[in-house]
Amino acid sequence: MTQPAKNLESRPEQPTKSLAEIQDEIVAEFESLKDWDERYKHIIDLGRKLPKFPEEHRVEKNMVKGCQSQVWMVADLADDGRVYFQADSDAMIVRGLIALLLRLYSGHAPDEILSARPEFVERINMSQHISMTRSNGLFAMIKQIQLYALAFKMKQQQG
Repeated sequence: MTQPAKNLESRPEQPTKSLAEIQDEIVAEFESLKDWDERYKHIIDLGRKLPKFPEEHRVEKNMVKGCQSQVWMVADLADDGRVYFQADSDAMIVRGLIALLLRLYSGHAPDEILSARPEFVERINMSQHISMTRSNGLFAMIKQIQLYALAFKMKQQQG
C-alpha cells in the first residue's frame, strides 16, 4: 500500500454534504449535458481544474496499480478524522475521473468512504461510454481510495 502524504498542500474545506448528496449532484450535472461528447468535454474540464499535484509524490510507491495511464494518489488522515486525497494522471480523461472521485470521497470519514459505493458511475452509464481499460482503471482508483480508508480506520481504532 502507498504511504499517506502528510499535510496535503491543497486540502479542500470540509464537505457539508453527504456522499449521497454529492452523488446526486454529479448525476444531475451529467444529466444536464445533452450527449456523451459534452460529457467527455466536461470530464476533461474537471481534470484541468485539479489542484497541482506535488512533484515529490510522483513516485512509484504512490502509483495506482491497475491503471493503463500513470496515476498517482496520496492521502492524509486529518486531525478531524477525515481523509483527504490528492491524485493526478498523465491522461486528461483519467484526470477528470480522478476529479469526480476526489469530489465524492475527499474530506469524509473512513467509515463513510467504505460504506459508499460510487453509484454515480452506474447512474450516468459511464462504464458503457469509457473504454474497458479506463473502466478498469476507474475501479482500481476506487479500490485504492477504499484501501486508504480501511488503513486509516484501523489506525483510528488502534488509538
